[in-house]
Amino acid sequence: MKSNEPRSSSSCAACKFLKRRCTPNCQFASYFRSDEPKKFANVHKVFGASNVIKILNEVPQDQREDTVNSLVYEAEVRLMDPVYGCIGTIASLQRKMVELQNDLMVTRAHLAYYEAKPSTTASCSFLGYDPLNVSMPSIFVDTSVSGGFLDSFSQNSSFAMHQSGSTNEFGQFPFP
Repeated sequence: MKSNEPRSSSSCAACKFLKRRCTPNCQFASYFRSDEPKKFANVHKVFGASNVIKILNEVPQDQREDTVNSLVYEAEVRLMDPVYGCIGTIASLQRKMVELQNDLMVTRAHLAYYEAKPSTTASCSFLGYDPLNVSMPSIFVDTSVSGGFLDSFSQNSSFAMHQSGSTNEFGQFPFP
């Protein structure tokens, strides 16, 4: 007995993975193309097909593609880092941002030093500053920022450590 539904020429990755017939009104077809089976496999492993359908049904039509892209990214990161997932990636990016902000501060201090410096080279030896040395002159060192990564991370991050110094606001230890 044949079905009344016209059969599609190529099943979407979701229907192939779930071993079912892909119908013209398949909710997965427009987001999981047949040539990207790993994409749906990762999402299915982390979220499950029924949960993905529920999520997509709660999201407005114009935001569904972004939602699927987010689910795909979250699933890939969760499979790479089962403990921290996206939060680990966010913390790593925040740590990198703090390092770059510190580099920018050092560079601005160097610029300010060279702009304030008299034009003669004799004054350089008088001040005791070697322009080729990467260390900062003591007048430009800000001890609150130069105290290391944890000091600057807790000052500039939403993952600031509590007064106990052992966990962040999510009750977890700070990321390496």
